Amino acid sequence: MKWHLLPFSLAIREINQDPGLLPNNITLGYTVYENIIHPRVTLDAVLDLVPSAQETIPNYKCGRQNNLVAVLEASESDISIDVSTLLSTYKIPQLHPFLRHFQFSNTSTGGGDLGENTGDLAADLDIVNMMVFPNRSILSVKVGSIERQASGEIKFIIHQEAIVWSRWSKQMLPYSRCTQSCLPGHLKVALEGKPICCYACAPCEEGTISTQEDEDHCTKCPEDQHPNMDHTRCIPKDIIILSYEDPLGIVLVFLALALALLTLLILGIFLKYTDTPIVKANNRDLTYVLLVSLLFSFLSSLLFIGQPRRVTCLLRQTAFSTIFSVAVSSVLAKTITVVVAFMATKPGNRMRKWLGKSLANAVVILCSSVQMGLCAVWLGTSPPFPDSDWHSLQGQITLQCNEGSVAMFYSALGYMGFLAAVSFMVAFLARKLPGAFNEAKLITFSMLVFCSVWVSFVPTYLSTKGKYTVAVQVFSILASSAGLLGCLFIPKCYIIIARPGLNIKDHLMMKK
Repeated sequence: MKWHLLPFSLAIREINQDPGLLPNNITLGYTVYENIIHPRVTLDAVLDLVPSAQETIPNYKCGRQNNLVAVLEASESDISIDVSTLLSTYKIPQLHPFLRHFQFSNTSTGGGDLGENTGDLAADLDIVNMMVFPNRSILSVKVGSIERQASGEIKFIIHQEAIVWSRWSKQMLPYSRCTQSCLPGHLKVALEGKPICCYACAPCEEGTISTQEDEDHCTKCPEDQHPNMDHTRCIPKDIIILSYEDPLGIVLVFLALALALLTLLILGIFLKYTDTPIVKANNRDLTYVLLVSLLFSFLSSLLFIGQPRRVTCLLRQTAFSTIFSVAVSSVLAKTITVVVAFMATKPGNRMRKWLGKSLANAVVILCSSVQMGLCAVWLGTSPPFPDSDWHSLQGQITLQCNEGSVAMFYSALGYMGFLAAVSFMVAFLARKLPGAFNEAKLITFSMLVFCSVWVSFVPTYLSTKGKYTVAVQVFSILASSAGLLGCLFIPKCYIIIARPGLNIKDHLMMKK
């Protein structure tokens, strides 16, 4: 049975023994039916109650007369509706299953019963919670009332805090709803066309939590916190930077320092063999300027690693842009020098007067000055500053440098691309000029590598978030600088160290 017979029978006995509750010669009895939670068995039991006879003949009363006061049932909700419909035909009150542990008596008025042959409430009633203890003693506590209103309606009152549930009972508390409670981390969602007690449960949205059961809405976490996996509490977000202790940061620092040392080694080789033809060819001073600018390019990438600060944010983009512009301007000056040198060999050509260091120096100074002017405007109008990104990555706060002006950032980057494109086109046109060692071929390939790196940088930079955005730019700086270093200087170092017999003027001037 879903409800306890002992409290029920004790309540009936107490009512019958109290002369103030029932009139003389009237006692309250009960009949118990087992319905095995089956609709047909339940309805058959109800029909057996109605006529009070041996045979189920509706609307006939035979044999001993019983005055049926009410029906207390504990069926499922669908069966309860069918039982209620059938009993209403005979004006028989039906008590809801969640009242099955309560005894109804009219202690507020000193008498009265549930109905006066109509099934309607004839008097106000107290709702009493009767507790049966292991020693069979009974404690009655008023927990509510059923009161008639002047409008004809019935007012049902329950004081939930007054109900005492037995510690020895294993029965679950009754539910006054048609669904299970929504657990913390979820909220109630009303179902269209259903009663208010019938609802669905939905998980809290991203960034919100609920800490109680059956919450109507979820609460948003503070900006520096995010929900745990169950969306039941807010926890602090992790702070993310591309640090020197981070594995990715360690790899990038190692590459930057290794390439910087390689640049110093190449610079040392060129200084040692400074008077050899291959070093003197195509403006030795430009070669040193290019090597020094590449060295600082590798070292400037270290400004992007570590916690962003005001000084590093101001320096890293402007320093990188200026140093790279000097490097690319030097390559462009070398390319122009190659073209002018071969054009000046023709008789009567006026390009001979442009030969020398003045043209190369003018190209480097002019092109670098334009980039310096852009950086000066950038720093004067909208300089970069330390910032934090709270929303791009779930559960993380990324410390980063805000570039200040996105337009100025891409303007500086675009100008470097313009210089590289011009150098590539000039070198490509000069690649077939005669000479056993035509540097235009090396410049063409180096600029192809340089442009490929920075063309792929833009979509990759825009598609990454957090510390990986910074890592993409650092890798692009290292890759493009290494491309220039390797394409322009490794072949020359090979000739200087491994093939010194080729490092002579006659070989360099020899036509293929």
